[in-house]
Amino acid sequence: MAARRGPARAVIAGRFVAWTLFGVAVATGTLSDRVEPRAPIWIGGYRVLAADFHVHCGFPGAAALAPWDLVFEARRRGLDAFALTPHNTVFGGRIGRLVARRVGGPTVLAGEEIRTSTYHLMAIGVERSTSPRLPAAAAIAEVHRQGGVAIAAHPNAAFWPAYDAESMAALDGSEVCHPGGIFRERKAAEMRLFYERVRHAAIGSSDYHGLGWMGMCRTYVFAADDSEAAIVDAIRAGRTVVYDREGRAFGDAELIGAAAADGRLPEPDRSWSDPGALARFSRALGILALAWIILAGLPRAA
Repeated sequence: MAARRGPARAVIAGRFVAWTLFGVAVATGTLSDRVEPRAPIWIGGYRVLAADFHVHCGFPGAAALAPWDLVFEARRRGLDAFALTPHNTVFGGRIGRLVARRVGGPTVLAGEEIRTSTYHLMAIGVERSTSPRLPAAAAIAEVHRQGGVAIAAHPNAAFWPAYDAESMAALDGSEVCHPGGIFRERKAAEMRLFYERVRHAAIGSSDYHGLGWMGMCRTYVFAADDSEAAIVDAIRAGRTVVYDREGRAFGDAELIGAAAADGRLPEPDRSWSDPGALARFSRALGILALAWIILAGLPRAA
C-alpha cells in the first residue's frame, strides 16, 4: 500500500506543477499582449479611423471568437472601429457594442451580413435584421430606413445579376479589397470591376471568421470623430480610402492625395512582426505545460 502511495503522490505533484506552469504561461501571454495606444491620425480636418466592416462572431454566428473577445482582438490589430456582422442577425453586434462601450473602445457598429442565395449585403449601423427573402433593392431600402448603410459584400461575378440599376444606384459602397482576392486574382478583378460600377465608398474588409486576422484588409474612414454616427455618415458620403496588397489606393481621389501628402497611410502591417521574448516564452511554456498535463493524465501500466 505504501509503495503505491509514492507514485500516486508523484503523479499529483506532477499535475500540480504542470497546471502551475500553464497558469504562468497564460499570465505571461496576457502581459505580452498589451498594445500601446495609437495616436489619433488627423488628415484634412478629418479623424482617420482604421476600420473593418465585415467581422463575424460566435454566440451567435459561425466564427471562432465571441463578440467580447473580438473587441480586444480589434485593439490588438490596431483597429479604431469595426462592425460585427453575423449572418442574418444583429444580436452579436449589440453585445459587442455594449462591451466596447464598457471597456473604452474601439467603436463597434452593430450590423449583419444579409446572406441570400443571389447576393450578400453588409448592413452597417442598424438595430434590426432585414429579411434575406427581399430582393437587393428592397433590402437596401430597409437598411436606409433604419439609418444604416448598405455595402455589397465580396461582389464576385456570381452576385452581379442580383444588383439591378435601382440597387446599384442605392448602394453606399462595395468591398474592393477582401481576403478572397488576395490569392485569387480573378476574384480581385471582379470586385474591382464592381466597384468601378458603384463608385461610392471603397471598402476593405477581412470577412473574419477566425482564420487570418481582423483588419488584414481594412478601410480608412475619414470621419468627423470616432462615433458610430460619424462613421456611418462618412461611409454614406464616400469618405473612405482602401489600399490593396500591391499598394494601390481606392476611394475618394482628394482624400487619397491628402493621405499621400501626409505620408502616414497605409499604416505599417505588424501582423507578422516579432511578438517579443515574453510572448515566445509564454508559447513555449504553454506547449510544455499542456504536454505535461496530457502525459500525466495517461493511464500507467500496472
